[in-house]
Amino acid sequence: MHYLLTYDLAPDYLARRGEFRDEHLQLAWDAQARGEIVIAGALADPADQALLLFSGDSPDAAERFAKADPYVINGLVTAWRVRQWNTVVGADAANPVRP
Repeated sequence: MHYLLTYDLAPDYLARRGEFRDEHLQLAWDAQARGEIVIAGALADPADQALLLFSGDSPDAAERFAKADPYVINGLVTAWRVRQWNTVVGADAANPVRP
């Protein structure tokens, strides 16, 4: 199954992220190496949200990630949520559906 972790970013996110970026990226790459994160990144123009796609049997990995993320801990993320995403098309779809 796939779970989408959505971050709402603080208005000063770009100005403040440098201090916490290496730790955040290490956390993300470690989660990717464990097979938890499929792909992740911030939206552009404006940089007001970030999306992190997780793969697993439950939302636990995504929730643990958010709770440990220095961006969340230090207020660069103003809100976050995890939702199951029923992926049905593409090579990595969790539940492929064909016509």
